[in-house]
Amino acid sequence: MNKPRIGFIGCGGIFNSKHGPGMEQQQDLGNCELVAFCDLIEERAQKAAETYGAPGAKIYTDYKELLADPTIDAVHVLTPNVAHCEISVAALEAGKHVLCEKPMAATIEDAQRMMDARDRTGKILTIGYQYRHFPVNATAKAVVDEGWIGDIYYAEAAYIRRRGVPTWGVFTDKSKQGGGPLIDIGTHCLDLTLWMMNNYDVEYVAGTSFEKLGKLLHGVAEQGQNRPNGEPNPWDADTYEVEDSAFGHIKMKNGAVINLKSSWAINGSDDFANNQATVLLCGTKGGLDTTTNVTRLNHIVGGQQATTIVGKFIENQRRNAQGKNITFSKEHDIWVKAIKGEGELFVTAEQAFCITKILASIYKSSMTGKPVYFDDNGNPID
Repeated sequence: MNKPRIGFIGCGGIFNSKHGPGMEQQQDLGNCELVAFCDLIEERAQKAAETYGAPGAKIYTDYKELLADPTIDAVHVLTPNVAHCEISVAALEAGKHVLCEKPMAATIEDAQRMMDARDRTGKILTIGYQYRHFPVNATAKAVVDEGWIGDIYYAEAAYIRRRGVPTWGVFTDKSKQGGGPLIDIGTHCLDLTLWMMNNYDVEYVAGTSFEKLGKLLHGVAEQGQNRPNGEPNPWDADTYEVEDSAFGHIKMKNGAVINLKSSWAINGSDDFANNQATVLLCGTKGGLDTTTNVTRLNHIVGGQQATTIVGKFIENQRRNAQGKNITFSKEHDIWVKAIKGEGELFVTAEQAFCITKILASIYKSSMTGKPVYFDDNGNPID
């Protein structure tokens, strides 16, 4: 497969900020062709095709019509969370490889359907956890893999916004997203933590989600995600249906513990709100923590406690002022090579499935007030 032909289902924010620019790089390198663009809003699909498409690229408003094209080799599923399963399964069964945006699915049952379709069709399925490729996280993973941390027994995964409710799309609509910050941004820091620890064997999960500030701050121009000019963009309390913060405690079968913290809105200090996916790892030989720009190794040197700055990095920037990608997208390079049979997936469906199970179990634990135990096959016990 010299130049796989790629289609996109969903041409909204994540397409324009990540997948369009990232795959445009691959197209410019002659590695693929971007030939089909689908969105419920036809103008979005048209703009996407005009900006990133190969000559003659087609536009659709019905994803089933796109999938009916036998010349398309792979698709990106970039829709609201609850649609991930239906579209990904249909794409796999239509003979397409699938890159689905995170999270894998809104429910465990939907994620299982995606796994079954992958196994049944033999096609590739991967999930868009791009934070692994950021230099600060790639460096942290290398530190762990080189043995500097030893046996990791405690970890913290955090993505906290003091006021950072997404005020576009359908993020606060539970029927379309399945949840709030836990499933939106908590999923990223959890993925990083499990990946760095290389540990996906869960014993039990306990957690609590809070629906407080999202609905409480009615009529107040509280800041959400800023507008492009930097001005606050308030959210609508009347239509806010998801949690505004969620916290989980994850016990692994080897005894290790992970504490997960996520928030779109919480009354913590600016120091508490890290505004990025961060990881803290504590092991028998050393510790490690990340911020947006720094990887730090906490260890013993010459019999003394020391902190080594392993790397300082500029903040990841995917686009310039003209909307062009100025950072090479490793995620899409790996994806295209996998489609062509020239390399392995970096994010496996099995890893993403484990994350979905944990997130769903935190929500369930919050509703029942009880921990959720996992069996020896890695599945939550009802």
